[in-house]
Amino acid sequence: GMKAPDFTLEDKDGNQVSLSQFLGQKVILYFYPRDNTPGCTAQACGFRDAYDVLKEKAVVIGVSKDGMGSHQKFAQKYQLPFLLLSDPQRQAIEAYGVWQEKKMYGKTVMGVVRSTFIVGEDGRIAAVMPKVNPDTNAQDVLALL
Repeated sequence: GMKAPDFTLEDKDGNQVSLSQFLGQKVILYFYPRDNTPGCTAQACGFRDAYDVLKEKAVVIGVSKDGMGSHQKFAQKYQLPFLLLSDPQRQAIEAYGVWQEKKMYGKTVMGVVRSTFIVGEDGRIAAVMPKVNPDTNAQDVLALL
């Protein structure tokens, strides 16, 4: 129910995209660690495969720390039809609290915890899905919508 933190980030083509420009529409905002890794690819392809149904209900936006070039290649390689935003300074990543300690190969590291937020038409957070399963994230979101 809290107001979703606004941000302005660049998409894969260098265009400035702000969350606030989607007021009046639902937004599926998903944060993921890295382009072209197995989990992130499965998650993105899940959203791609469900996109025809999802786009009737909401705008889909993926956010990671990767740069524009990486997002361009990722979107092209997997024909991703939705927005991918670059957040190298972790502006949105930290505003949404998804920059956290993670365990990787027995070490504790800081990184993006795969999470999905549903932002309502009023700009408020309608649902939070922490530590989502990349294989079922899109279907879980559809069920929630």
